[in-house]
Amino acid sequence: MMHQEFAAMGEVIVLEDEPVLREELGEFLADLGYAATCAASVREFRQRFDPLRHGLAVIDIGLPDGSGLDLIGELRQGAQRLGIVVFSARNTSRDRVTGLDIGADHYLGKGADLDELAATLAALGRRLGLQKACWMLELGAARLNVPDAPSVPLSHQDLLVLKCLMSRPGESVGHREIAEALGVNFLDHDRRRLDTQMYRLRRRVEEISGRPLPVKTLRNSGYRFHAPAALKP
Repeated sequence: MMHQEFAAMGEVIVLEDEPVLREELGEFLADLGYAATCAASVREFRQRFDPLRHGLAVIDIGLPDGSGLDLIGELRQGAQRLGIVVFSARNTSRDRVTGLDIGADHYLGKGADLDELAATLAALGRRLGLQKACWMLELGAARLNVPDAPSVPLSHQDLLVLKCLMSRPGESVGHREIAEALGVNFLDHDRRRLDTQMYRLRRRVEEISGRPLPVKTLRNSGYRFHAPAALKP
C-alpha cells in the first residue's frame, strides 16, 4: 500500500475581531478540512477554548478587550499543549520577536497569503503529531473509503482524478497533470468539463458518505487534496 500523510489537526480555534476576516478565515479553514471555532474577543476565546479539543490556534494581537500577546503568555503559563500561530497586522521585526518570545510557534503578517497560513498550520500539526483520519482510495475496487462513513463507488474517470490528487495530498496539482492522468491532450481539453466532473464528484461523495470531499479548487491553477490520503492497489 502506498501511503502519504498530510498532517493536520481537526480542531482549530481562531481569535480575530474583524468580522469579515473572521468569517473568511473560518470558511478557509473549513475548506481545508478543519473544524474551526471562531472568537471575536479574548473573553469569547476563553469561553470557547477547550484544551481537550483544540490543538491549534490562530490569534490576532490587537483586540477590543485585551492583548493577544497576554493571552498567549497565559496559555503558555498554563502548560497548554497548543500550536499557536499569530496572524496580525502588527508585523514589524520587533512585533515578531516579541510574539515568538512570549510563546507563539509562528508569526505571520496579515498580508501573507492564506495558503502560507495553511502550510504553517500543517507543518505545526505535523511537528506536534496532530493527524486526522486517512481517506483511502482502493484502485482495484474503484472505491473511495471515507473515514468513519460509508464508502463511495467511483466511475473510472473519477478514480483517475482522485488517484492523481490523492497520490500527492497537500500539494497543488495542475490542470495539465490531471488532463494527462485522464489520457487527454491538455491543449484540446475544455477545463470546464473537469470543473463539472469535480462538482458532480463532490456532490456524489457528500450524498453517499455525508462527508465533504476534501478537495480545494485553486483559482486558475488546479486542485489540492487537503486531508491525509492513502492508495491501495
